[in-house]
Amino acid sequence: MGFQFFNNIFYQVVTLFVILDPVATVPVFLAVTAGLERRRQLLVAFYALAVAFLVMLFFIIVGQGLLNALHIPMPSFQLAGSIVLLLFGLRMVLGKVIEDAQGLPADTTPLQRAVFPLAIPGIAGAGAIMTVMLLTDYKTRSFSEQATTTGILVLCLVLLFGVFAAAGVISRILGKPGIEIVSRVFGLILASIAVTNMIAAIKLSFGLP
Repeated sequence: MGFQFFNNIFYQVVTLFVILDPVATVPVFLAVTAGLERRRQLLVAFYALAVAFLVMLFFIIVGQGLLNALHIPMPSFQLAGSIVLLLFGLRMVLGKVIEDAQGLPADTTPLQRAVFPLAIPGIAGAGAIMTVMLLTDYKTRSFSEQATTTGILVLCLVLLFGVFAAAGVISRILGKPGIEIVSRVFGLILASIAVTNMIAAIKLSFGLP
């Protein structure tokens, strides 16, 4: 295990943590858990990360085989996922995500709060799914390399749990208006990322430079 191994580990940790986008998901988490006691907030965070992990693990194990069986090329999957991400980003810009989260009934369970929009597409979005599929490509990666990447994904999700656990401090610092502003700004960033991914997918589909 030389320099190249540790350099690859570092690259994957940074790549996965960035693509999970903790800064953009914190406003969604705060909105989804608004008014909940601390224990239930942490439960929502745990469920969201668990659901996101299971979704990404599914695509690590069978994602590429499933796409091949359905004759769906990666650019098409990338384009479809980018459209979903674009719609989600636009809803954040318009304040709809926070409105929906704040409009949840009081009896909504932590699991229900965690699944949408926090786990999907907030954490396990198109970018995250495509990234883990590329990093675990069975054509270019050995089983041990795939297992290592899966372990790194778990590490990044644990780090993200720590970010969510500190979200209360962020909430007190920013206040409700600040959270709404941050949510809209990062919604715009997500929409921009989605458009960039859409353009890349279209270029790949048509073989454009």
